[in-house]
Amino acid sequence: MNIFVIRLKPDEDLKVSLNTFVQQNNIQAGFILTGVGCLFQATLRFASQNYSQVFKQRLEIVSLVGTLSTHGLHLHISLSDRHGKTLGGHLLEGCIIYTTAEIVIGTSEDFIFLRTVDETTGYQELEIQPKTMSLN
Repeated sequence: MNIFVIRLKPDEDLKVSLNTFVQQNNIQAGFILTGVGCLFQATLRFASQNYSQVFKQRLEIVSLVGTLSTHGLHLHISLSDRHGKTLGGHLLEGCIIYTTAEIVIGTSEDFIFLRTVDETTGYQELEIQPKTMSLN
């Protein structure tokens, strides 16, 4: 396993920044080990909904989980407000950093994470392929 650590700064978009990092580092099978920070805007899609909701308030990132690949990201986030009320959902573009986001990413050299349409669900789901080693 390889480990990457990144810190995002104010006004950066969490999902856009993670996708850029994944593309720049050619990550084929990555996963979030931990993520904390603070947003001033969050855009989420809740379970069984096909629309997003925008929250314009300061929210603490209490959990960030998911898979990362140059073929697509699938991330969920849990956020808490100043009263400790927690909400969570599918991370979308439009989650804007207030002070910081500290993200630790692990990667596997053994797999490639693809996103292909699953005929049963109709969604692009994770397809795990072993990474083949070329013999010279």
